[in-house]
Amino acid sequence: MLHCLALTFGLLTLLPTIQACSSPVWYREVRELNPPEVSDSVLQFASWGVRDQQLVYAFENNIYYKTDVKSSSWRLTSSGQEGVVFNGIADWLYEEEVLHSQVAHWWSPDGSRLAYLNLNDTLVPNMLLPRFTGALYPRGQLYPYPKVGQVNPTVKLYVVTLDGGSQTTELRPPNSFEKSDYYITMVKWVTEEKIGVRWLNRAQNTSILSLCEVTMGACIKKHVITSEKWLDRQNEEPLFSKDGNTFFLTMPIKHGGRGSFHHITMISDQFNGDEVDMRHLTSGSWEVSQILEYDEETDTVYFLSTEDGSIQRQLYRVSAVNPFQRECLTCSLFKTQCSYYDAVFNPDYQYVLLNCRGPGIPRTTLYKLNDMSKNDTLEKNTALRDALMYRNIPRRDIRTLQINNFALRLELTLPIDFDEATAHPLLLILDSAPGGQAVSDQFVLDWDSVLVSSDNVIVARLDGSGSGFLGQRVLHEVHQRLGTVEVQDQIAAVEYVLEHELNMIWKL
Repeated sequence: MLHCLALTFGLLTLLPTIQACSSPVWYREVRELNPPEVSDSVLQFASWGVRDQQLVYAFENNIYYKTDVKSSSWRLTSSGQEGVVFNGIADWLYEEEVLHSQVAHWWSPDGSRLAYLNLNDTLVPNMLLPRFTGALYPRGQLYPYPKVGQVNPTVKLYVVTLDGGSQTTELRPPNSFEKSDYYITMVKWVTEEKIGVRWLNRAQNTSILSLCEVTMGACIKKHVITSEKWLDRQNEEPLFSKDGNTFFLTMPIKHGGRGSFHHITMISDQFNGDEVDMRHLTSGSWEVSQILEYDEETDTVYFLSTEDGSIQRQLYRVSAVNPFQRECLTCSLFKTQCSYYDAVFNPDYQYVLLNCRGPGIPRTTLYKLNDMSKNDTLEKNTALRDALMYRNIPRRDIRTLQINNFALRLELTLPIDFDEATAHPLLLILDSAPGGQAVSDQFVLDWDSVLVSSDNVIVARLDGSGSGFLGQRVLHEVHQRLGTVEVQDQIAAVEYVLEHELNMIWKL
């Protein structure tokens, strides 16, 4: 039975966070998260722990902890300064560019420890951003905002013990990074006492994966990778075995003259001399997009890949003992309606929840892994299906263009009654970051759909130079050439459309 609920409010005039707790007889009480030493401050973050009623929350860039909702608060850090020093929550750089999350802390599996980042922006130049508050003039807000060549925030990783005492241990970076700028791009607990950390130099061309023993703070290098250009996928969490001695990650593997593609690599602690046992479980001119699970009992790795096309995500499994035993589990399911999946497995790997994300209307189905013919549909999105039955749904048309010896995907979203003899506005939507993907089989109804259906606009998207999931050669085409080659690709795509297909007005 649910006993407690945490509610967070974003308005300064409301109580920032309350917990509504109910006993089995539905008696309710409300408690505020307001540490006694904090006054006139705004709650920045709050969430439950991994066991019972543990709570962690942040005021004034400091972390507070409660063993349960009725216990007193325990301040875990004291160095926090608004806009300068951040504990357990991300500054602008780490939230937007590194972790892609506000959360910069991680619970151990048993809830006895908390790892967190300490980010110090003291020397980082500030950017003044206007805040429109309804007044006649906007207010200025200073944000630490490092530009190219400017000072980055310093980062440290700590682990604090929560079960008695308050021992805090710093996990030090590798020696080669000690006196230079670096990022911490990934933190993952492997066991109750071991944690995996990925360190990345500022040039982003050297990455070190360490396994740290948190009681002593000792870290051992498990994997080092370098690149002549830059390394992508640095947020990827390795998949560890239960004892932490074997792990799986994706890394670029060369495939003939077509360049390198991300594939599954298994690394173990079984040494032969001074070399780590490393095996590649997949290969080819396609990419593994995500490693999902490792079933140790059957030595099977489950993953999503683009083997059937870069715009797809199909579920596969491969044997960690015999990589030639690879099987697609979803390629024959709902063929025209579902080719973009994600998957959630039950703990003993007997069943899998398959979430079909498109191109048809999304659905969720439960399958038995040893017999995929046995399934139960849990969600068909009937209400959405009925709502769209009599609507003019835009038509998607995906083309493959040959540009600079690369096969690049172009997606056109067209009005349902599209007439080539009629002029239409053309809107080209640009993907902003290297490694992204604009064209896929995901089901989408958004602002573009309104423009197409209501105003007869044709919307175009292109996965050009710098795009992800097409191999390292396409990705690295923009190396030290941002704003040049991808723009040339976009112009070539528009010229192709105007010349071969459509009579339209070109608007960007």
